[in-house]
Amino acid sequence: MIRLLIISATCALIAGTDVASAQLFGSGDNRYREADSYIDQYGREVIFDRETGRVIAVVPPGERRYLSPAERRAERRRELGRDQVRGERVPLGERLRRELEVHLGLREPPAGAFEGREREPETARQRFPERPLIPGEAPRNRVDRMPLDAPEQGTQPPEQDEQLAAVPGDDGNVVTAPPSTESGVDASLLGKGATEDVAKIQILLDRAGLSPGVIDGRMGDNVNKAIKAYKEKTGQSLRTYDPASVDEALAASGGDPFTTYTITSEDAAGPYVASVPADYGEKARLDRLPFTSVVEMLAERFHMDERYLKAINPGVNFNRPGTIVKVANVGEAVSGEVTRIIADKRQKQVRVYGSGGRLMAAYPATIGSEGTPSPSGTVSVERIAFDPEYTYNPKINFKQGQNDKVLTIPPGPNGPVGSIWIALSKPTYGIHGTPEPSKIGKTFSHGCVRLTNWDATELAKMVSEGVTVEFLD
Repeated sequence: MIRLLIISATCALIAGTDVASAQLFGSGDNRYREADSYIDQYGREVIFDRETGRVIAVVPPGERRYLSPAERRAERRRELGRDQVRGERVPLGERLRRELEVHLGLREPPAGAFEGREREPETARQRFPERPLIPGEAPRNRVDRMPLDAPEQGTQPPEQDEQLAAVPGDDGNVVTAPPSTESGVDASLLGKGATEDVAKIQILLDRAGLSPGVIDGRMGDNVNKAIKAYKEKTGQSLRTYDPASVDEALAASGGDPFTTYTITSEDAAGPYVASVPADYGEKARLDRLPFTSVVEMLAERFHMDERYLKAINPGVNFNRPGTIVKVANVGEAVSGEVTRIIADKRQKQVRVYGSGGRLMAAYPATIGSEGTPSPSGTVSVERIAFDPEYTYNPKINFKQGQNDKVLTIPPGPNGPVGSIWIALSKPTYGIHGTPEPSKIGKTFSHGCVRLTNWDATELAKMVSEGVTVEFLD
């Protein structure tokens, strides 16, 4: 039953009359009257006065405004999915969701559900008018949030980014290095989780000849392996969770973890190359493969990650002679006579032993891959070359790009084998440096054993021809 305001007028329309449109009609007293409606044989809605039975209006099928109580109940049942046969009933949660979506205009009603009550679909802007912009507010159609699958600002690329790792403590429990925020540091250049406390641990390990790889202030597998080697070499656990204990060990091993360095005219002059080509054919055309910048040169000299070096020296011009920069105080290289080398494929680590089987040094390493595995068993050192040229032979080595001829790649720290080549008795295999120290232990090699340039140099100065190299699977 519907309450209608019956407007003063006369009605000449009757049920069943073929009309194109209709208006509301009624008596002349302008008061609310009760009315009802029904659908005639043409699908039109006929509205009539219940008291007098007089026709008030006839509404064509596409313009119906009112439904009878029975139609309203039937429509409700169709919206809720209750008009389906038994066994195919829509679950209550789904019915409510559909009802809400239909109500909000986000879902088209079921076929026939709104027969005779059609309307133009509303756009989202019509349903939810847009609030005017506040002065100075950014446009709402711009998304400033980074994609979820994209690296965060200031972190290293995925292939170089170590995961934060747990460290075994002195009591056997697993602990993590405490986070900290240092003043005078460009945080936008630091890797995720980088702290000075972790850098101190890395510097302490480096001084002991137990390389953590690049010093970058972050925990990771390379640091964890070095910590285990520290206990093997010293017989003591390194209490990484106790900064005071680390400071005490640093003081005993060489003083403060950081020192300063003054950039010289020779440092600024180079020579440097603008960029190192990836293609071996282009490399072969150069006279040398030197560093690309003062930052790269200093990072390698002090065993540091380039980003970390720049982060702890915010705003510094590395190209200006006389500039004083903060660097890691790594101390002197380990020395002695090596009698045995173990290349551990599973641990991705090279361990170096001296007389009596004592551990002298340990280095994170990239050792072969499934496609180009490293040797198995025991081989020996045949020769050592500092600042070597590299001979590329696609018939013997791997295939690089479109290069199908023998090429001689010039020497330099950015060459394919870095600054050092320690040839092994198995042809074409060796222990060598790398132009990308941050990737050591995180990628694969073409079968050789790859170390950072500084670790390979330290090893080359301690090893001699005939020393055995044992590959552990």
